Amino acid sequence: MAFAWKTANISYLQYSIVCARAVRNALKPELRAIAQRRDEQGLKFQKWQGGKAGELKAAQPGKAGAQ
Repeated sequence: MAFAWKTANISYLQYSIVCARAVRNALKPELRAIAQRRDEQGLKFQKWQGGKAGELKAAQPGKAGAQ
């Protein structure tokens, strides 16, 4: 018997994303808000010049190539 995600012709990562979304949607509203906050991601970066780290900055969502 094949795995469900293989027969659906999707990757395991896509399958796990669908499952996580289904679980979050099944939660009560107050718990759903907490779970959705946990799902948010952020990105920070800093430029290195001359062997020294520059200022640590947060990337702006929606801006390609933010620096």
